[in-house]
Amino acid sequence: MPLLDMTLARDGDIGFWTSSVGRKLLMAVTGTAFICFVTIHMVGNLTAYMGAESMNAYAEFLQGFAHGCGIWVFRLVMLTLFLVHVWAALSLTLDNWAARPKGYRQKMSHAATWASRSMRYTACILAAFVVYHLLHLTVGWGAVHPAFKHGDAYANFVSGFQSWPASAFYIVANLCLGLHIWHGVWSFSQTLGWSHPRYDALRRHIATVWSLVVVCVNVSYPLAVLSGYLTLPK
Repeated sequence: MPLLDMTLARDGDIGFWTSSVGRKLLMAVTGTAFICFVTIHMVGNLTAYMGAESMNAYAEFLQGFAHGCGIWVFRLVMLTLFLVHVWAALSLTLDNWAARPKGYRQKMSHAATWASRSMRYTACILAAFVVYHLLHLTVGWGAVHPAFKHGDAYANFVSGFQSWPASAFYIVANLCLGLHIWHGVWSFSQTLGWSHPRYDALRRHIATVWSLVVVCVNVSYPLAVLSGYLTLPK
């Protein structure tokens, strides 16, 4: 608490949410919201293994929720959270660079994980993937998904992953996502005050299992299509 008090005192003149502590908390909260979203999204896509009828019914439910308004409200909320998350991450990064423009002569990373050190780079890949994914399987832009059929989520899902480049990008992006989930779960549990030798092993196990489940299930989709397990209805 003394360190937190000193930080708040130093940054109090610019407001809590624009202070370093406030921005880190915003990153933790928005990051947790994204982790929950991608987990639910992963579970929803499991309907692909139940066939075209099940997946199309699931997609129709989402599109028609709250008379069609629900999906747009949700998208607006997620866009707002995304912008807040990006702003907090960029501003904290710029502050860190400004505080030490020349960097360390010998960087010691014993306390940092590989996931945390790669956040800036994997975040760029994920940002590019989010745009691509929306154009590919949500909007159905012809340049990235020529076979897109509006109203047929299953056919778009399968035909989209029949492209090797699209599947490869999807797999790479999910590996980056796994690192973000691991770091996010680990960091958020630390924000909640669970950073203690008694709980660190449990925190590590939760972060590892959660990230592995999401990555393995998501990667299974393009692999199932490329292997011929999931095919277009005849």
